[in-house]
Amino acid sequence: MDKILLVLWPLFALITMGFVLRRSTIFTADFWPSAEKLNYFILFPALLINSLATAPLNNPKLSYLASAILCVLAISSVLVLGCKYLFKIPIPRFGAHIQGITRFNTYLGLAIVADLFGKEGIAIAAVIMAVLVPSCNVIAVLSLSSGQKVSAKQILLPIIKNPLIISCVVGVLLNISPVGLPFGSDQFLKLLAAASLPLGLICIGAALQTSTLRNEFKPIMASTLLRLLLMPILALTVAGLFSLPNLETILLVLFFAIPTAPTAYILTRQLNGDSQLMAGIITLQTVAAVFTLPIVLSFVVH
Repeated sequence: MDKILLVLWPLFALITMGFVLRRSTIFTADFWPSAEKLNYFILFPALLINSLATAPLNNPKLSYLASAILCVLAISSVLVLGCKYLFKIPIPRFGAHIQGITRFNTYLGLAIVADLFGKEGIAIAAVIMAVLVPSCNVIAVLSLSSGQKVSAKQILLPIIKNPLIISCVVGVLLNISPVGLPFGSDQFLKLLAAASLPLGLICIGAALQTSTLRNEFKPIMASTLLRLLLMPILALTVAGLFSLPNLETILLVLFFAIPTAPTAYILTRQLNGDSQLMAGIITLQTVAAVFTLPIVLSFVVH
């Protein structure tokens, strides 16, 4: 537990720094969207490309890991869909809740993995993201568009244009090709990647909206408990069923124990979902993860 706390507190300190800086006069309001774009389109993709280009993709256990990820997503999506009909949840709110349950904060997840498990952990985490990112995007778009006529283009376009998915594809192609990362390009990507996680954590804090918590605390709390406590239990159970190795099990649990993605707010707003509810879910999950993550990780990290 002590080791986990020593790893986690600096990460959440960066999130807190972002929250404070966003509300100070040091930077203008225009700075934060630009910083997020720099990270989302350049720095973070560089990290993914570099990790996947050198990842051991010939590991036979990776197919079991991918199957376990899809199994967790399928079970959780069906359960949330059942709640939609049981509690008569409107589609705009349903879209926010299912994103709160299935999506994940990439920056926080990889920052924890980098500190706890180093290069080996990042390589496996990149594979997890290569499966999770497109899958979660499909679930999000379908849930927010439920009951509407949605074309294949509307579903596929956000996925095809997603820089994280593009970088995953590029990384895998470089890995399986004889090209690799020649002429020092790996060092170039490493330098870009080094700036990604700290900036990403600061931007998470800057995006938090505490004012949204007052209006709908109960549904936001329900989503938070499901995501941060029940989802890792489900992930651990599924990992056992697939007999995943220890490191893969830990990372699977971790990626389903971290809070939802801040970018879920943007997608929810674009597809006419309940963006205020989504903002509240993102904020409370991020704050609550300060307390739940050390507990969850202490059960799986030995």
